[in-house]
Amino acid sequence: MEAERRDPVEATLPRLDLQLLTTSLDPLACLAAWQRQLADLPGGMPAAEAHFIGRVRGVSGQGLPLEALELEHYPAMAERRLQELALVTAQEATAVLVRHRIGQLRPGDAIVLVAVAADRRGPAQRCGQALLEGLKHDVPFWKREWVNGVGTWVEGNTPL
Repeated sequence: MEAERRDPVEATLPRLDLQLLTTSLDPLACLAAWQRQLADLPGGMPAAEAHFIGRVRGVSGQGLPLEALELEHYPAMAERRLQELALVTAQEATAVLVRHRIGQLRPGDAIVLVAVAADRRGPAQRCGQALLEGLKHDVPFWKREWVNGVGTWVEGNTPL
């Protein structure tokens, strides 16, 4: 049986699985499905994974009880920027999974999942951190916090 042939450039690129979701996000189910796909890679499971799950906080930036957080985006631009960001930050990764919610979310809802698989923990952790910071600062998302029935657009990003 002849081995599957891949373009040498394609063989060095990480496997990217990137989605912006308008429906609820079950991060653990997404991770389990992704890990099943990783197990089928030539060579089997990568040796290291780094994961981050972000949830909507229960308080606004002003410390008031938050009713909802609304995320808007410019679809074509956000998707393109996410793709570019993943390619740049995942140089040492084998595979990258990103799920990011848009629309209206409630406190406690999962808003983002970033998972990175690599041959070592350092590259997996560095890539995950760079992806998270890029999502915060470089992908065009706009946030509106809802408190007491009033929506207020969030300026800037939360610190680390």
